[in-house]
Amino acid sequence: MFGCLVAGRLVQTDAVQVAADKFVFNLPDYESVNHVVVFMLGTVPFPAGMGGAVYFSFPDPESGGQVWQLLGFIANDKPSAIFKISGLKAGQGAGSHHPFGTVAAAAPSVAQVGVSVEPLEQLAQQTPVSGAAATTADTLRLFTQKMLDSLYNFASSFAVTQAQMAPDPSETFVPSSCIVKWYDSFQRRMNQNPNFWKN
Repeated sequence: MFGCLVAGRLVQTDAVQVAADKFVFNLPDYESVNHVVVFMLGTVPFPAGMGGAVYFSFPDPESGGQVWQLLGFIANDKPSAIFKISGLKAGQGAGSHHPFGTVAAAAPSVAQVGVSVEPLEQLAQQTPVSGAAATTADTLRLFTQKMLDSLYNFASSFAVTQAQMAPDPSETFVPSSCIVKWYDSFQRRMNQNPNFWKN
């Protein structure tokens, strides 16, 4: 019914059913995982009015137990979601209620992703742990900044002073200050409206 995907790894469809309405995926070497995608396989829809709360659990070295945190949910009209799990800490929402009881992890370096089938009304009232949502705007902003940094660094590697320039009628030169002005303008517009480039 569900799948779990981590970049650079095979898709997991081998969820362990721990109760009639609860499923768990094991995530080995979770410390190296930044984002996880949870999705419906498309073979079995949720019953009407139901969805799946998605939880993340990792070992707590202080208590020796597991810390469960609500990431968000999936539903028939939202069959997949990307969650950011890097940076989640034990103190962040650790005391929140979770429906999984004591599901033992396979090893200390193994985290778990759980899906609990619950009414949509209940899912809408739950608050996911802060920082778990991998928003498109943040991802796009980060990508754009990295791309602009790369462009500027690449173009700067070819910089020469006017005294060093050799006359070449087939070459056009652009002052680096022009790229810096464009870069600053683009970042300012991106911060105001991450989707401005779509217009």
